[in-house]
Amino acid sequence: MRARPEQLSAVLRKGLAPVYLLTGDEPLQLREAQDAVRAAARAAGYGEREVLEVEAGFDWDRLGAMADSLSLFGDRRLVELRMPGGRPGQQGGKALAAYCERPAEDTVLMISSGRLEPKVRKSAAWVKAIDQVGVVVEIWPIGPAELPRWLTARMQAAGLRPTTDAAALLAERSEGNLMAAAQEVDKLRLLLGQGEVTLETVQAAVADSARYDVFDLCLAALQGDSRRVVRILNGLHEEGVEPVLVLWALARELRVLVRLSAPGSNPEEVLRRERAFGPRKTALPAAARRGRPARWQALLARAARVDRVIKGAAAGRPWDELLHLSLAIAGTRTVAVRTLIE
Repeated sequence: MRARPEQLSAVLRKGLAPVYLLTGDEPLQLREAQDAVRAAARAAGYGEREVLEVEAGFDWDRLGAMADSLSLFGDRRLVELRMPGGRPGQQGGKALAAYCERPAEDTVLMISSGRLEPKVRKSAAWVKAIDQVGVVVEIWPIGPAELPRWLTARMQAAGLRPTTDAAALLAERSEGNLMAAAQEVDKLRLLLGQGEVTLETVQAAVADSARYDVFDLCLAALQGDSRRVVRILNGLHEEGVEPVLVLWALARELRVLVRLSAPGSNPEEVLRRERAFGPRKTALPAAARRGRPARWQALLARAARVDRVIKGAAAGRPWDELLHLSLAIAGTRTVAVRTLIE
């Protein structure tokens, strides 16, 4: 069966499955999902724990041998198979599928994996096998729109009652850094015990822990969110991200927009070639509809000029130029937005 991270606790209360696949690249949610399975296994008497690290040259025969062997001390055991790359390969895929056909007795196998590619999630035989006998938990990053709701639920679980404004401010100050957001909730619980959390409380107690990457900037620009564009670009500037990396990401999206807006374009084919998924798969076509091909061609030419500015071959300030380009992609008139980058 498939379950969302927030459903895992309820699923575990119904009884342990022989196999769990926890997949995703959001560290906090992945760690908490692992902890939930471990706690449920301990409570059910699975006292022995074994860890297998899938690295280059990993012997997948160990999985089959484990299924045929008894626990060292005759106890129930939890086996953790850590597969960061999310790609077991042909041999590993066959080994996992074979294991699911005959799981080891008195054993829970917990597989922790990096994010799986869409094709693997949907059609890989070993994923389907786990889905049939166990539980697959897909963990996705929490976006800006969902973060206030996630924080509200987390604070309520801690006995806190946040106002809407308080949750929104906490989300803004910790966006892109879920670990910091969880730590701030813990800090508020220690400071307040239980009770209402107001906007003023968050302003006084919570540090600005937002952390972004260049892909967050691109998504904000594609979605036309000018305020978030400015905030993210400031964060990248303060974190010392190289301007050339920011430009590379923006130029990549502009080239896609040129192709998407071209007459006779096949959007599905373009997005497939770009391996666009998640919010980006939706944001790119929507952005392309905001302008004609000539507009995106002009912005791509503008990106070339920004490149010269970054390299010192043209006059200008690199971060100012990146701000103007980002806002132009977002469809915002630069003169209407206060520049925050110093």
